[in-house]
Amino acid sequence: MIHWAQLLHFYQPPTQRPEVLRKICDESYRPLIDVFRQHRYAKATVNINGVLTEMLYECGHNDVIEGLKELAERGQIEFTGSGKYHPIFPLIPKEESERQIRLNNVTNKHFFGDAYQPSGFFPPELCYSPDIAESIIDSGYKWIIVSGIACQTQWPLDEIHSIRRGQKLLRVFFRDNIISNKISFQEISPAEFLQNLKQLKQGKENIYVVTAMDAETYGHHIQHWEKLFLAEVYEEIQPTIHTFDTYKQITPLARRENMLLANGDLTNEVRAVTISELLDAFPTGDPVEPIASSWSTDRDDLNTGNPFPLWQDKENEIHRLQWEHIGICIDIVSRALKDSDNDESRKSALIARGLLDRALHSCQFWWASRRPMWDINLIHMGLIEQWRVIVNAYRSINLSGTSTQIKTDYYHKLVAARDMRNKITDRLFM
Repeated sequence: MIHWAQLLHFYQPPTQRPEVLRKICDESYRPLIDVFRQHRYAKATVNINGVLTEMLYECGHNDVIEGLKELAERGQIEFTGSGKYHPIFPLIPKEESERQIRLNNVTNKHFFGDAYQPSGFFPPELCYSPDIAESIIDSGYKWIIVSGIACQTQWPLDEIHSIRRGQKLLRVFFRDNIISNKISFQEISPAEFLQNLKQLKQGKENIYVVTAMDAETYGHHIQHWEKLFLAEVYEEIQPTIHTFDTYKQITPLARRENMLLANGDLTNEVRAVTISELLDAFPTGDPVEPIASSWSTDRDDLNTGNPFPLWQDKENEIHRLQWEHIGICIDIVSRALKDSDNDESRKSALIARGLLDRALHSCQFWWASRRPMWDINLIHMGLIEQWRVIVNAYRSINLSGTSTQIKTDYYHKLVAARDMRNKITDRLFM
């Protein structure tokens, strides 16, 4: 048996325009949900960041939320944990990472209710570094998915490696980057995909393959790809019955709900499963330490010590300035929360704290990468988000009863941030 575990990543940044979100819902999210409704034996793991869940509700796309909830209640999908505003965890302080994980859980639990029971974790952009594992373990997650390039041991097909922190283990799944990217860039047909899976088996009795990609790949990035690829694959791997007598023994309800796989009377070499189902199907291998990387990191990046090239390229001046500016945002918010000692000061500090959560979203750095992404408006919108943080945080400090020296020190930081903002803006014209 070949266990195929597909992860679909649903995400849009907090700066996304309502009309674009509507287009994505029509082209991708709704058609994807329909594919699963039409193939009741189909399964997948879903990550949806809380910022998108909120936007779907606020923009009138509650049917997408209800559709995902319905699929989860039926056992066709499982949810994962993540960061609410899609931050790059290895590049932000631990306390910010842990806050993002909590916010994501609270938001998705609110909208999906008991259907939201994540046991695995999706770090945005599959950005992993060893220092983030502890926070994920402490948050109660059983497994994490990382990029295939992070694997520095024999490629796992019939055992699941783990990350050890003290006495605790976090199972780790490596994305098959080659197959995932072929699907993402429309470089493989359904028949070729299934043939690739069978070639990986190499005489083993049972193996698993994990693919992961943006949900928007289906229908939005590639028109009708949810029908031309995903639905076709599900058609090919649909369960079959050994004998007519076996079929008669299955209740009409089970037939109608396509619960055939649970009866153990089915034959097909490839089975669609959730990632968490692999935990019970395969043994735990030796502890490993994945390499710091992302799903966009290549071998040359690793060789040059550049693990997160689309978000913090060491040769990218705009990235450097963006992260310096973020550092000031985090520092000034921390000071504002510490020093706020009256209602007005506290109000501004809390506004700044909420704005900082949004300001950590990854897209502003991605669009500044020039590999080949470059959009001056989306870079500038991220900068505006950060500047709103600083304005409210400094107002809080200035309204507080803290010392004149501290107010002066943080005014100087505000001026430094203003200079960085101007430098970034100047470079957008180049």
